[in-house]
Amino acid sequence: MITSNQQRILTRREILQKVGGGFGMMSLAGMLAASDAATKKAGSPTPHFAPKAKRVIFLFMSGGPSQVDTFDPKPALLKYAGQRPKSADIRTASKTMGLLPSPVKFINAGKSGIPVSEHFPNIARHIDDMAIIRSMHTDFPNHAPALCMMNLGTLTPTRPSLGSWLTYGLGTENQNLPGFLALCPGKPVVGPKLWGSAFLPGKHQATHINNKDLTPEQMIPYLKNEALSSEEQKKQLDLVQAINKQHLVKRVGDNELETRIKSMELAYRMQFAATDAFDISREPEKLRESYGKSEFSKACLLARRLSERGVRFVQVYYGNRQPWDTHSNHDKSNERLCKDIDQPIAQLMTDLKQRGLLDETLIVWGGEFGRTPTAQGGINGRDHNPFGFCMWLAGGGIKGGTIHGASDEFGFRAMQDKVHVHDLHATILHLMGINHERLTYHYSGRDFRLTDVAGEVVQNIIA
Repeated sequence: MITSNQQRILTRREILQKVGGGFGMMSLAGMLAASDAATKKAGSPTPHFAPKAKRVIFLFMSGGPSQVDTFDPKPALLKYAGQRPKSADIRTASKTMGLLPSPVKFINAGKSGIPVSEHFPNIARHIDDMAIIRSMHTDFPNHAPALCMMNLGTLTPTRPSLGSWLTYGLGTENQNLPGFLALCPGKPVVGPKLWGSAFLPGKHQATHINNKDLTPEQMIPYLKNEALSSEEQKKQLDLVQAINKQHLVKRVGDNELETRIKSMELAYRMQFAATDAFDISREPEKLRESYGKSEFSKACLLARRLSERGVRFVQVYYGNRQPWDTHSNHDKSNERLCKDIDQPIAQLMTDLKQRGLLDETLIVWGGEFGRTPTAQGGINGRDHNPFGFCMWLAGGGIKGGTIHGASDEFGFRAMQDKVHVHDLHATILHLMGINHERLTYHYSGRDFRLTDVAGEVVQNIIA
Protein backbone atom coordinates (compact mmCIF):
# COMPACT_ATOMS: atom_id res chain seq x y z
CA MET A 1 0.00 0.00 0.00
CA ILE A 2 1.31 3.45 -0.95
CA THR A 3 0.33 6.54 1.02
CA SER A 4 -0.76 9.82 -0.59
CA ASN A 5 2.62 11.37 0.23
CA GLN A 6 4.41 8.52 -1.53
CA GLN A 7 2.09 8.87 -4.52
CA ARG A 8 3.08 12.53 -4.81
CA ILE A 9 6.78 11.61 -4.65
CA LEU A 10 6.35 8.89 -7.30
CA THR A 11 4.42 11.25 -9.53
CA ARG A 12 7.24 13.78 -9.25
CA ARG A 13 9.68 11.06 -10.30
CA GLU A 14 7.59 10.17 -13.36
CA ILE A 15 7.60 13.83 -14.41
CA LEU A 16 11.36 14.03 -13.99
CA GLN A 17 11.80 10.87 -16.07
CA LYS A 18 9.86 12.44 -18.90
CA VAL A 19 12.07 15.53 -18.89
CA GLY A 20 15.20 13.37 -18.85
CA GLY A 21 16.18 13.59 -15.18
CA GLY A 22 15.32 10.01 -14.28
CA PHE A 23 15.92 8.90 -10.72
CA GLY A 24 18.30 11.81 -10.29
CA MET A 25 19.33 14.32 -7.69
CA MET A 26 16.10 16.28 -7.95
CA SER A 27 13.96 13.26 -7.14
CA LEU A 28 16.19 12.45 -4.17
CA ALA A 29 15.90 16.05 -3.01
CA GLY A 30 12.13 15.78 -3.31
CA MET A 31 12.05 12.63 -1.26
CA LEU A 32 14.27 14.14 1.41
CA ALA A 33 12.20 17.32 1.43
CA ALA A 34 9.09 15.25 2.07
CA SER A 35 10.90 13.50 4.92
CA ASP A 36 12.05 16.83 6.35
CA ALA A 37 8.50 18.21 6.12
CA ALA A 38 7.22 15.22 8.09
CA THR A 39 9.88 15.81 10.72
CA LYS A 40 8.91 19.46 11.07
CA LYS A 41 5.25 18.54 11.35
CA ALA A 42 6.07 16.16 14.19
CA GLY A 43 8.13 18.83 15.94
CA SER A 44 11.67 19.58 14.81
CA PRO A 45 14.49 19.89 17.37
CA THR A 46 14.91 23.40 18.75
CA PRO A 47 16.82 24.88 21.69
CA HIS A 48 14.90 25.63 24.88
CA PHE A 49 16.51 29.09 25.00
CA ALA A 50 19.11 31.12 23.13
CA PRO A 51 22.32 29.05 23.02
CA LYS A 52 25.76 30.44 23.75
CA ALA A 53 27.44 27.76 21.61
CA LYS A 54 26.37 25.99 18.42
CA ARG A 55 28.68 22.99 18.50
CA VAL A 56 31.09 21.07 20.74
CA ILE A 57 34.60 19.67 20.33
CA PHE A 58 35.38 17.26 23.18
CA LEU A 59 39.10 16.49 23.47
CA PHE A 60 39.08 13.24 25.43
CA MET A 61 42.25 12.10 27.20
CA SER A 62 41.54 8.39 27.67
CA GLY A 63 43.14 6.93 30.78
CA GLY A 64 42.90 9.96 33.04
CA PRO A 65 45.42 12.83 33.14
CA SER A 66 47.03 13.83 36.43
CA GLN A 67 45.60 17.03 37.90
CA VAL A 68 48.67 17.77 40.03
CA ASP A 69 50.91 17.67 36.93
CA THR A 70 48.74 19.82 34.63
CA PHE A 71 46.39 22.48 36.09
CA ASP A 72 46.32 22.05 39.89
CA PRO A 73 49.78 22.53 41.47
CA LYS A 74 50.24 21.14 44.98
CA PRO A 75 53.46 22.39 46.65
CA ALA A 76 52.53 20.48 49.82
CA LEU A 77 53.44 17.26 48.00
CA LEU A 78 57.10 18.24 48.09
CA LYS A 79 56.95 19.37 51.71
CA TYR A 80 55.48 16.05 52.88
CA ALA A 81 57.01 13.77 50.23
CA GLY A 82 56.83 10.07 51.06
CA GLN A 83 54.41 10.56 53.95
CA ARG A 84 50.95 9.04 53.93
CA PRO A 85 48.36 11.38 55.45
CA LYS A 86 44.94 10.16 56.49
CA SER A 87 43.43 11.72 53.34
CA ALA A 88 45.41 9.18 51.26
CA ASP A 89 43.00 6.44 52.31
CA ILE A 90 40.81 6.63 49.24
CA ARG A 91 39.45 3.82 47.09
CA THR A 92 41.94 3.14 44.28
CA ALA A 93 42.45 0.40 41.71
CA SER A 94 45.51 -0.94 43.57
CA LYS A 95 47.53 -0.20 46.71
CA THR A 96 49.27 3.19 46.83
CA MET A 97 52.20 4.42 48.91
CA GLY A 98 53.37 7.83 50.15
CA LEU A 99 52.93 11.29 48.63
CA LEU A 100 54.67 11.69 45.27
CA PRO A 101 55.76 15.27 44.44
CA SER A 102 55.35 16.53 40.90
CA PRO A 103 58.57 17.48 39.09
CA VAL A 104 56.57 19.89 36.91
CA LYS A 105 57.15 23.61 37.23
CA PHE A 106 54.08 25.82 36.85
CA ILE A 107 53.90 29.17 35.05
CA ASN A 108 51.39 31.91 35.86
CA ALA A 109 49.81 32.44 32.47
CA GLY A 110 47.83 35.23 30.86
CA LYS A 111 46.28 38.29 32.44
CA SER A 112 44.47 35.99 34.87
CA GLY A 113 47.74 34.51 36.12
CA ILE A 114 46.34 30.98 36.31
CA PRO A 115 49.05 28.36 36.98
CA VAL A 116 49.65 26.05 34.02
CA SER A 117 52.15 23.22 33.60
CA GLU A 118 55.45 24.16 31.95
CA HIS A 119 54.70 21.39 29.43
CA PHE A 120 51.78 23.49 28.08
CA PRO A 121 53.55 26.69 26.91
CA ASN A 122 51.24 27.02 23.89
CA ILE A 123 47.99 26.19 25.67
CA ALA A 124 49.04 28.68 28.37
CA ARG A 125 48.69 31.50 25.82
CA HIS A 126 44.96 30.76 25.70
CA ILE A 127 44.36 30.55 29.43
CA ASP A 128 42.28 33.74 29.42
CA ASP A 129 39.78 31.94 27.16
CA MET A 130 39.60 28.92 29.46
CA ALA A 131 37.73 27.99 32.64
CA ILE A 132 39.61 25.46 34.75
CA ILE A 133 37.48 23.20 36.94
CA ARG A 134 39.63 21.90 39.80
CA SER A 135 36.83 20.16 41.67
CA MET A 136 35.60 17.46 39.30
CA HIS A 137 34.57 14.12 40.80
CA THR A 138 32.94 10.94 39.58
CA ASP A 139 31.63 7.68 41.06
CA PHE A 140 34.05 4.82 40.40
CA PRO A 141 37.83 4.30 40.22
CA ASN A 142 37.96 1.84 37.29
CA HIS A 143 38.16 2.78 33.64
CA ALA A 144 35.07 1.12 32.19
CA PRO A 145 32.46 2.57 34.58
CA ALA A 146 34.24 5.94 34.72
CA LEU A 147 34.34 6.11 30.91
CA CYS A 148 30.63 5.30 30.81
CA MET A 149 29.85 7.98 33.38
CA MET A 150 31.79 10.67 31.52
CA ASN A 151 30.36 9.76 28.13
CA LEU A 152 26.92 8.33 28.95
CA GLY A 153 26.03 9.80 32.34
CA THR A 154 25.78 6.36 33.95
CA LEU A 155 28.19 3.64 35.12
CA THR A 156 27.04 1.00 32.64
CA PRO A 157 27.03 1.06 28.81
CA THR A 158 23.25 1.12 28.52
CA ARG A 159 22.41 4.78 27.89
CA PRO A 160 22.77 7.25 25.00
CA SER A 161 25.98 9.24 24.82
CA LEU A 162 26.35 12.97 25.34
CA GLY A 163 26.73 13.57 21.60
CA SER A 164 23.63 11.48 20.87
CA TRP A 165 21.55 13.52 23.34
CA LEU A 166 22.78 16.73 21.72
CA THR A 167 21.87 15.69 18.18
CA TYR A 168 18.54 14.33 19.44
CA GLY A 169 17.80 17.66 21.08
CA LEU A 170 19.17 20.00 18.42
CA GLY A 171 19.44 18.07 15.17
CA THR A 172 22.29 18.78 12.80
CA GLU A 173 23.39 21.93 10.99
CA ASN A 174 24.69 20.11 7.90
CA GLN A 175 22.41 17.50 6.34
CA ASN A 176 25.30 16.16 4.26
CA LEU A 177 27.48 15.14 7.21
CA PRO A 178 26.77 13.21 10.43
CA GLY A 179 25.75 15.37 13.37
CA PHE A 180 28.04 13.40 15.70
CA LEU A 181 31.52 12.12 14.87
CA ALA A 182 33.93 10.19 17.09
CA LEU A 183 37.56 10.40 15.97
CA CYS A 184 39.47 7.56 17.60
CA PRO A 185 42.52 5.72 16.19
CA GLY A 186 41.31 2.38 17.51
CA LYS A 187 38.88 1.79 20.35
CA PRO A 188 38.71 2.96 23.99
CA VAL A 189 38.23 0.37 26.72
CA VAL A 190 34.42 0.17 26.56
CA GLY A 191 34.35 0.53 22.78
CA PRO A 192 31.68 1.96 20.47
CA LYS A 193 29.00 2.09 23.17
CA LEU A 194 30.75 5.24 24.42
CA TRP A 195 29.41 7.04 21.35
CA GLY A 196 26.27 4.94 20.83
CA SER A 197 22.66 6.07 20.92
CA ALA A 198 21.27 3.16 23.00
CA PHE A 199 17.47 3.55 22.99
CA LEU A 200 17.46 6.86 21.08
CA PRO A 201 16.82 6.53 17.33
CA GLY A 202 19.89 5.04 15.66
CA LYS A 203 20.55 8.11 13.51
CA HIS A 204 21.82 9.87 16.66
CA GLN A 205 24.74 7.51 17.29
CA ALA A 206 28.18 8.73 16.25
CA THR A 207 29.92 7.84 13.06
CA HIS A 208 33.25 6.42 14.22
CA ILE A 209 36.25 7.56 12.21
CA ASN A 210 39.53 5.71 12.69
CA ASN A 211 41.89 8.61 12.17
CA LYS A 212 45.08 6.52 12.17
CA ASP A 213 45.20 7.07 8.41
CA LEU A 214 43.68 10.43 7.44
CA THR A 215 43.20 9.59 3.78
CA PRO A 216 39.44 10.13 3.30
CA GLU A 217 39.01 6.79 1.50
CA GLN A 218 40.74 4.99 4.42
CA MET A 219 38.78 6.78 7.14
CA ILE A 220 35.44 6.16 5.43
CA PRO A 221 35.24 2.74 3.74
CA TYR A 222 33.38 2.61 0.42
CA LEU A 223 33.34 6.39 0.14
CA LYS A 224 33.39 5.92 -3.63
CA ASN A 225 31.48 3.30 -5.58
CA GLU A 226 33.84 1.68 -8.06
CA ALA A 227 31.09 -0.31 -9.79
CA LEU A 228 28.45 2.34 -10.48
CA SER A 229 28.52 5.85 -11.86
CA SER A 230 27.07 8.70 -9.84
CA GLU A 231 23.93 8.73 -11.97
CA GLU A 232 23.47 4.98 -11.57
CA GLN A 233 23.87 5.29 -7.81
CA LYS A 234 21.13 7.93 -7.75
CA LYS A 235 18.78 5.61 -9.58
CA GLN A 236 19.61 2.69 -7.34
CA LEU A 237 19.22 4.66 -4.13
CA ASP A 238 15.89 6.17 -5.15
CA LEU A 239 14.51 2.76 -6.05
CA VAL A 240 15.68 1.08 -2.85
CA GLN A 241 14.48 3.97 -0.70
CA ALA A 242 11.06 3.99 -2.34
CA ILE A 243 10.73 0.27 -1.57
CA ASN A 244 12.01 0.79 1.97
CA LYS A 245 9.49 3.53 2.64
CA GLN A 246 6.63 1.40 1.37
CA HIS A 247 7.93 -1.37 3.63
CA LEU A 248 8.02 1.06 6.55
CA VAL A 249 4.32 1.97 6.19
CA LYS A 250 3.40 -1.39 7.73
CA ARG A 251 6.11 -1.09 10.37
CA VAL A 252 5.60 2.34 11.90
CA GLY A 253 8.01 2.84 14.80
CA ASP A 254 10.59 0.34 13.53
CA ASN A 255 13.66 2.30 14.61
CA GLU A 256 16.15 -0.06 12.96
CA LEU A 257 14.47 0.22 9.57
CA GLU A 258 14.15 4.01 9.89
CA THR A 259 17.82 4.17 10.84
CA ARG A 260 18.82 2.18 7.76
CA ILE A 261 16.78 4.47 5.51
CA LYS A 262 18.35 7.60 7.02
CA SER A 263 21.82 6.03 6.89
CA MET A 264 21.52 5.25 3.18
CA GLU A 265 20.40 8.79 2.42
CA LEU A 266 23.26 10.25 4.47
CA ALA A 267 25.80 7.85 2.95
CA TYR A 268 24.85 9.01 -0.52
CA ARG A 269 25.18 12.70 0.38
CA MET A 270 28.48 12.07 2.18
CA GLN A 271 30.12 10.87 -1.03
CA PHE A 272 30.28 14.50 -2.07
CA ALA A 273 30.56 16.39 1.24
CA ALA A 274 32.95 14.02 3.01
CA THR A 275 35.49 13.98 0.19
CA ASP A 276 36.04 17.66 0.92
CA ALA A 277 35.46 17.78 4.69
CA PHE A 278 37.77 14.91 5.63
CA ASP A 279 40.64 15.85 3.35
CA ILE A 280 43.06 17.89 5.47
CA SER A 281 45.51 17.98 2.54
CA ARG A 282 43.34 20.77 1.15
CA GLU A 283 44.56 23.01 3.96
CA PRO A 284 47.63 25.21 3.25
CA GLU A 285 50.85 23.42 4.12
CA LYS A 286 51.86 26.17 6.55
CA LEU A 287 48.62 25.74 8.49
CA ARG A 288 49.01 21.95 8.62
CA GLU A 289 52.52 22.43 10.00
CA SER A 290 51.22 24.80 12.68
CA TYR A 291 49.12 21.95 14.11
CA GLY A 292 52.06 19.52 14.12
CA LYS A 293 52.58 16.15 12.55
CA SER A 294 51.30 13.74 15.21
CA GLU A 295 48.18 11.62 14.96
CA PHE A 296 46.42 13.84 17.49
CA SER A 297 47.56 17.01 15.68
CA LYS A 298 45.87 15.92 12.48
CA ALA A 299 42.74 14.92 14.38
CA CYS A 300 42.51 18.43 15.87
CA LEU A 301 42.76 19.97 12.40
CA LEU A 302 40.11 17.57 11.13
CA ALA A 303 37.89 18.49 14.10
CA ARG A 304 38.11 22.15 13.10
CA ARG A 305 37.18 21.35 9.49
CA LEU A 306 34.19 19.29 10.61
CA SER A 307 33.06 21.84 13.17
CA GLU A 308 33.14 24.74 10.75
CA ARG A 309 31.01 22.65 8.36
CA GLY A 310 28.29 22.34 10.97
CA VAL A 311 28.97 18.99 12.67
CA ARG A 312 27.24 19.39 16.02
CA PHE A 313 29.51 17.23 18.19
CA VAL A 314 33.06 16.10 17.44
CA GLN A 315 34.78 13.92 20.01
CA VAL A 316 38.53 13.47 19.59
CA TYR A 317 39.96 10.56 21.56
CA TYR A 318 43.67 10.78 22.26
CA GLY A 319 45.18 7.52 21.01
CA ASN A 320 44.03 3.93 21.17
CA ARG A 321 42.87 2.37 24.45
CA GLN A 322 44.05 4.52 27.44
CA PRO A 323 47.36 6.33 26.85
CA TRP A 324 47.02 8.59 29.93
CA ASP A 325 46.84 5.60 32.30
CA THR A 326 50.29 6.18 33.82
CA HIS A 327 50.64 3.47 36.47
CA SER A 328 54.40 3.37 35.85
CA ASN A 329 57.05 5.72 34.48
CA HIS A 330 54.59 8.50 35.20
CA ASP A 331 56.87 11.56 35.11
CA LYS A 332 58.33 10.83 31.67
CA SER A 333 55.02 9.64 30.24
CA ASN A 334 53.15 12.68 31.52
CA GLU A 335 55.74 15.02 30.00
CA ARG A 336 55.58 13.25 26.64
CA LEU A 337 51.78 13.22 26.57
CA CYS A 338 51.47 16.87 27.57
CA LYS A 339 53.96 18.01 24.97
CA ASP A 340 52.17 15.97 22.31
CA ILE A 341 48.82 17.71 22.87
CA ASP A 342 50.14 21.22 23.60
CA GLN A 343 50.72 22.52 20.07
CA PRO A 344 47.66 21.03 18.32
CA ILE A 345 45.17 22.14 21.01
CA ALA A 346 46.62 25.64 21.09
CA GLN A 347 46.52 25.86 17.30
CA LEU A 348 42.95 24.57 17.24
CA MET A 349 41.93 27.43 19.53
CA THR A 350 43.96 29.95 17.51
CA ASP A 351 42.47 28.70 14.26
CA LEU A 352 38.90 28.83 15.56
CA LYS A 353 39.44 32.33 16.94
CA GLN A 354 40.92 33.64 13.68
CA ARG A 355 37.91 32.27 11.78
CA GLY A 356 35.44 33.82 14.22
CA LEU A 357 34.30 30.37 15.37
CA LEU A 358 35.63 30.11 18.92
CA ASP A 359 32.77 32.15 20.39
CA GLU A 360 30.25 29.65 19.03
CA THR A 361 32.30 26.45 19.53
CA LEU A 362 32.58 24.93 23.00
CA ILE A 363 35.84 23.06 23.63
CA VAL A 364 35.93 20.54 26.48
CA TRP A 365 39.14 18.86 27.69
CA GLY A 366 39.61 16.03 30.17
CA GLY A 367 39.54 12.30 30.85
CA GLU A 368 37.37 9.89 32.79
CA PHE A 369 39.08 10.72 36.11
CA GLY A 370 42.37 12.02 37.53
CA ARG A 371 45.33 10.39 39.25
CA THR A 372 46.49 9.98 42.82
CA PRO A 373 49.03 12.37 44.37
CA THR A 374 50.56 9.24 45.94
CA ALA A 375 53.01 6.82 44.35
CA GLN A 376 51.90 3.45 43.10
CA GLY A 377 54.50 0.86 44.11
CA GLY A 378 58.14 1.78 43.60
CA ILE A 379 57.76 2.40 39.88
CA ASN A 380 57.02 6.13 39.71
CA GLY A 381 53.36 5.62 38.95
CA ARG A 382 50.07 7.28 39.87
CA ASP A 383 46.85 5.30 40.30
CA HIS A 384 43.27 6.27 39.36
CA ASN A 385 41.61 9.06 41.32
CA PRO A 386 37.88 9.67 40.76
CA PHE A 387 37.45 11.84 43.84
CA GLY A 388 39.15 15.02 42.63
CA PHE A 389 40.50 15.98 39.22
CA CYS A 390 40.65 18.76 36.63
CA MET A 391 38.88 19.53 33.39
CA TRP A 392 38.66 22.73 31.38
CA LEU A 393 36.24 24.35 28.98
CA ALA A 394 36.82 27.17 26.51
CA GLY A 395 35.05 29.05 23.75
CA GLY A 396 31.29 29.30 23.36
CA GLY A 397 29.75 30.92 26.41
CA ILE A 398 32.67 30.29 28.77
CA LYS A 399 33.98 32.91 31.18
CA GLY A 400 37.68 32.81 30.35
CA GLY A 401 40.50 33.20 32.84
CA THR A 402 38.43 31.43 35.52
CA ILE A 403 39.24 28.82 38.14
CA HIS A 404 36.25 27.01 39.61
CA GLY A 405 36.44 24.93 42.74
CA ALA A 406 39.37 23.49 44.65
CA SER A 407 40.71 20.19 45.93
CA ASP A 408 42.42 19.52 49.25
CA GLU A 409 46.06 20.54 49.84
CA PHE A 410 47.40 17.33 48.27
CA GLY A 411 44.87 16.82 45.44
CA PHE A 412 43.02 13.75 46.71
CA ARG A 413 39.45 15.06 46.83
CA ALA A 414 37.34 17.90 45.48
CA MET A 415 36.53 20.06 48.48
CA GLN A 416 35.12 23.41 47.37
CA ASP A 417 32.36 24.02 44.79
CA LYS A 418 32.38 20.37 43.75
CA VAL A 419 31.39 19.49 40.19
CA HIS A 420 30.05 16.02 39.44
CA VAL A 421 29.95 14.65 35.89
CA HIS A 422 26.18 15.23 35.91
CA ASP A 423 26.87 18.92 36.61
CA LEU A 424 29.36 19.05 33.73
CA HIS A 425 26.80 17.52 31.36
CA ALA A 426 24.09 19.90 32.56
CA THR A 427 26.45 22.82 31.89
CA ILE A 428 27.37 21.64 28.38
CA LEU A 429 23.68 21.22 27.50
CA HIS A 430 22.90 24.65 28.99
CA LEU A 431 25.55 26.32 26.85
CA MET A 432 23.96 24.66 23.82
CA GLY A 433 20.56 26.11 24.74
CA ILE A 434 19.12 22.99 26.39
CA ASN A 435 17.55 22.64 29.83
CA HIS A 436 18.93 19.27 30.94
CA GLU A 437 15.79 18.50 32.95
CA ARG A 438 13.56 18.96 29.89
CA LEU A 439 15.60 16.91 27.41
CA THR A 440 13.97 13.52 27.96
CA TYR A 441 13.10 10.37 26.05
CA HIS A 442 10.36 7.97 27.08
CA TYR A 443 11.60 4.40 27.09
CA SER A 444 10.68 1.23 28.98
CA GLY A 445 7.97 2.95 30.97
CA ARG A 446 9.88 6.02 32.17
CA ASP A 447 11.42 9.27 30.99
CA PHE A 448 15.20 9.13 30.72
CA ARG A 449 17.62 12.03 30.54
CA LEU A 450 21.40 12.42 30.28
CA THR A 451 21.75 13.72 33.84
CA ASP A 452 19.45 11.06 35.35
CA VAL A 453 17.88 12.72 38.43
CA ALA A 454 20.80 15.04 39.26
CA GLY A 455 22.92 17.79 37.74
CA GLU A 456 23.24 21.53 38.32
CA VAL A 457 24.58 24.07 35.84
CA VAL A 458 27.98 25.48 36.90
CA GLN A 459 27.01 29.13 36.57
CA ASN A 460 30.39 30.45 37.74
CA ILE A 461 32.12 29.48 34.49
CA ILE A 462 29.47 30.92 32.16
CA ALA A 463 30.05 34.34 30.62
